Amino acid sequence: MSRPSSILAAITAQELREFLPEPLQGELRALTPQFRHYDTAGQTAADFHAALHAANPEVLIACWKTPPLPAQLPPNLRYVCYLAGSIKRLVSREHISGGLIVSNWGGSISRIVAEWAVFHIFSCLRRATYWTLAMHREGAWKDGGTETASLFGRRVGLHGFGQVARELVRLLQPFGCRLSAYAPDVNGVAERDYGVKPAASLEALFADNDIIVELAPLIPETTGSVTEKHLRLIKPGGVFVNVGRGAVVDEAALLRVAQEGKIMVGLDVFTVEPLPADSGFRGLPNVTLTPHLAGPTTDRRRDAGEFALQNLRAYAEGRPLNARIDLRTYDTST
Repeated sequence: MSRPSSILAAITAQELREFLPEPLQGELRALTPQFRHYDTAGQTAADFHAALHAANPEVLIACWKTPPLPAQLPPNLRYVCYLAGSIKRLVSREHISGGLIVSNWGGSISRIVAEWAVFHIFSCLRRATYWTLAMHREGAWKDGGTETASLFGRRVGLHGFGQVARELVRLLQPFGCRLSAYAPDVNGVAERDYGVKPAASLEALFADNDIIVELAPLIPETTGSVTEKHLRLIKPGGVFVNVGRGAVVDEAALLRVAQEGKIMVGLDVFTVEPLPADSGFRGLPNVTLTPHLAGPTTDRRRDAGEFALQNLRAYAEGRPLNARIDLRTYDTST
C-alpha cells in the first residue's frame, strides 16, 4: 500500500477525541510517515492559512472548527478529508474545479439524524412538550378528554429523499406507515426499493399525509419553498417536523400556523441559529424544540471518523472514494 507523504489534521482537540478516538487515531497515524495535529481552537483564518502553507500537507483532515481554505492552496495539497457534512463553508467551487479532491461524512451519520426525526415525531404525536410543561408547571394530569396519537399506520410524507430520508424509511418500517416523498430523485426505483410513492406535488405531499418530515437540502431552488399555503394544508392534529434546514421553510409563516395550535410541530433547525431567546416558538406547548442536535450524537461521531479512515485508505491505494464531492454534488448540497 502506498502512503500519503503527509497528513495535517487541522481540527480541535475535542474534534480529534470525538471523531477519531483510539484506536482510530493510531490507525490514522499509521497511514503516513508524517502526521501532524494542528489545534484550530482559538485560531484565526490567517493563523490557519499560515500553518497550512508551512505544513504543505498532501492530505488535510478538517472538521466544523476548521477555518475556510485560502484561495491559493499550498502546492502539495491534493485531498481534503472532511469529517463533517456541509463543505461549502470550507471549500470553494473553484477549489474543486481546480482538481482538489474532497470528501465528507457521506451517509455515515444519516441513521442518527433519522433517529432524531423519529424522536420528534413521537414527541408531537404524544404531545410530549405540552405534558412536560403542564406537569412541571401546573401539576397537570390526564383526564377523560386527553388526546394522543400513535405512529402505527400513519401516512408520512418526506420532503427530500436523500440518505437521511432513506434511513428514516427503514426506521419507520415496523410501524406500517404509508410513505410518500417529494424530491427530484423519487421515481419508480424509490417505490420498488423503499416502498415510497412519489407525491405529485409539494402541495399533494402536505395535503395527503398525517406527518410531514422536512429533509430537503438548502439550495436556491428550495430556500423558502415551504410556504404558509403548504403548512395550512396539514390537517388539524397533523405533525410537521424539520430536522433538515430551517431556511427551506418560511419560518414566519410556520410560527403563525404553530401559534394557532391546530398542528404539532417539531423543530431541530432554524433560519437563525442559535434560536433567539425571544423567538415566538419558545414556550408554545404544541412545539418541540431542540438546538440542532440531530446528529451525530457525541458517542457516534466515531462513525464519521471510521468512514474517513476508509476513504483515507482508499486514497492511499488509488481506489475511488465514497462521498466524494464533485461539482454536481457541490451545487446540489446544502
